Parts: sequence; C-alpha cells; structure tokens
Amino acid sequence: MPLQICILETDVLRPELVDQFESYGRMFEQLFAQQPIAAEFKLYNVLEGHYPADSEKYDAYLVTGSKADSFGSEPWIATLKTYLLERYNRGDKLLGVCFGHQILALLLGGKAERAEQGWGVGIHQYRLAHKPAWMSPDLEELTLLISHQDQVTKLPENATLLASSEFCPIASYCIGDQVLCFQGHPEFVHDYSRALLDMRQQHIGEPVYTKGVASLQHDHQGHTVAEWMMRFVAQGRAGLNG
Repeated sequence: MPLQICILETDVLRPELVDQFESYGRMFEQLFAQQPIAAEFKLYNVLEGHYPADSEKYDAYLVTGSKADSFGSEPWIATLKTYLLERYNRGDKLLGVCFGHQILALLLGGKAERAEQGWGVGIHQYRLAHKPAWMSPDLEELTLLISHQDQVTKLPENATLLASSEFCPIASYCIGDQVLCFQGHPEFVHDYSRALLDMRQQHIGEPVYTKGVASLQHDHQGHTVAEWMMRFVAQGRAGLNG
C-alpha cells in the first residue's frame, strides 16, 4: 500500500508563475513521483484555512515553504502551530521544508529568526553531520536550491543536526523517527528558482542576485532528499524500505 502523505501548503504562488508551476503542493507531488517508494498525496492550503478532517489518517504531514515568517503573528500561523503540536503529541510523523523547517523548530523548543547572514538564494552546499540508516542513497555532501532570509538558530533540545554550512549552521535536523526538516527546497527546479531571483533582484541586491544566478549552472539533489523523506516515513513498514 502506498504511503499516504498530507501536504500542508503555507503559501500560494505568485500569479504570473501559476500557469507553469501550479502550486507548492504540486511541485512536491511531481518531486515525490520520481523516487522509488510509492506514495499518494492530498493537498490542503492552510493559509486559506483548509485542513484534513479528523477522520483522515496519513503516514506523514509535510509543511511547505512560505514567504511568511515562521515567527509571525498572523492568525493562520497560530492555527497551524496548534494543529502541528496536536499532531506531534499524537505521535504523527512531520516533515518540514524552509518555513516548515523553521516553524517546527520553533514549535518544539528551538528558535527561528531573521538571519544576520541575509538572503540565501540559488544552489547551496551543505556538510552532512549525521547519516541515519534511512539516508539512502548515501551522499558525501548535499546541494539544494534555496530561497530564504530566516533561519533556525537554535535546535529543539531533542533534535539531531543532519546538515550544516557556514552560511546556514542548522540546515537539516530530525527528532527521533518522528520529525525531519530541511531549510533547502528539494521541490524547486532551476527555472522556478531563476524566476524568483529575477522577481527579487532589486530586493535582495545585485551581488546576491548575480551570485545566485551563477550558482544555477550546478545540479542539486532534491530527488535524493525526496527519497530520504519517504524512507524516513516508511521506517518500520514492511515492504516499503527497499
């Protein structure tokens, strides 16, 4: 039986990008379709107030990226925090990317804030600090597309650091076999990252923009991270770890 994954969308795409890229949830669906563990997905946009019914059961809940701040005070963010804490306390598996990575760290005792390093854009490389068994295929270093100005600056007490760099010291972490998060965007593709860079050129500044565009000549390992995520979720389920 395929894994059942609930994707909690925390943003909508800019209108001029919808025709080509559809939505963040759709990007994740397309990404996960290319890894070997079978999974099915249901999308809920929590920014618009949509959540699963209590009767619906999922193997994991994935929180997407967002242009919002994870430490923001908007009502929908407060509602999401309440929902995620309930899921965590029930023992459900939680996955977080960018905003999701940050809000789960905040919720579970860590800290996220505006980074003094400024904007991170384009392709970024990380050192792997820890390699659990589910982190297969094995990598020596990890490269991902990124777009963020906030960072996790303190891990939850019971978290394990998985990936880091000088620019982003807490780039990935897990909490036991229940929570797995990444600052980078495995679901992004080069064309989407370039479109974001072009739209934000004046905001992020010419040096950051130029360096980000130049980095896009390199590949990234989003497909590998997608497989890691599904292997993390599949732990303990017969026939799903191969």
